[in-house]
Amino acid sequence: MHHDPLLLIAFNRPDHLKSLIDRLRLTKPTKIYIAIDGPRDGHQDDLAAVRACHEVVDEIDWDAEVITQFQARNLGCGRGVSAALSWFFAQEERGIILEDDVLPQKSFFGFCSELLDRYEHDERVLAISGCNFVPPEFQTSPANPYRFSQVPHIWGWATWRRAWSLHRLDMTDWRHRLSVRQLWDVTGRSPQGFMFWRAIFNLMAQNKIDTWDMQFVFEGMARNMLTATSNTNLIDNVGFGSLATHTHEQPPYLRPSRDIDLPVRDVPVEVDERADAWSRKVVFGASTRGLVEQAFRYLRQRN
Repeated sequence: MHHDPLLLIAFNRPDHLKSLIDRLRLTKPTKIYIAIDGPRDGHQDDLAAVRACHEVVDEIDWDAEVITQFQARNLGCGRGVSAALSWFFAQEERGIILEDDVLPQKSFFGFCSELLDRYEHDERVLAISGCNFVPPEFQTSPANPYRFSQVPHIWGWATWRRAWSLHRLDMTDWRHRLSVRQLWDVTGRSPQGFMFWRAIFNLMAQNKIDTWDMQFVFEGMARNMLTATSNTNLIDNVGFGSLATHTHEQPPYLRPSRDIDLPVRDVPVEVDERADAWSRKVVFGASTRGLVEQAFRYLRQRN
């Protein structure tokens, strides 16, 4: 049984939240924070769907402390999720974060807790991720339980207050905080990677994308901090379809999830350049064509 506090983030998909709570029944976490965004103006269906999410919370039927934050009005992806995370980390030094469309394997929790312990005071480490897209043949050391990446994948992740406190939604001054040289270095000195992240950060600076996670990626890059990433995929994402905010079609790079053996042995805190290069190319589509497609995909607002 793991005892790290857990934050669940939900909005208008009660079926997803119910599936996640059913999955949590296997590990019975003892302290659960639940943040649910409010209904959007002009979206009649949201009222009932958000209310149904509130009711699903009552299905937590094991011995757990449950703390809720229900927004009265919709804050959206950027403000909503960052408000939830700031609320959580105002009360906790560290914790595990799951959005409602992420179903973790049982060992995900132990994996996160072990690494939360191991890197608690290590300023080189930004976060921990249980989400892996990279096939073993593109990992430098697939026999290792985890690797380090420049980019935190936030489908099933964990971090500390010390890392979340770096987060700022406003990116208008990003160029003053991350030099061209630094961006070139942290994107693996890849022209496509450099162009991709520069384009994304520029869109963020212009408030063209309603999200919170790219700002977290940015803060890690600006400080050269890394994310401990499981080499085995420990989560399933069920959030594809018409109700999804940014992800409408299931991407081809998703890997089936499976459990891992705990405890996990220590690995050096250094980037797996090979795995990151694969992610850049396949997941972020950081080829010129992918760049354009990705920019358009991100520009679709949450409506």
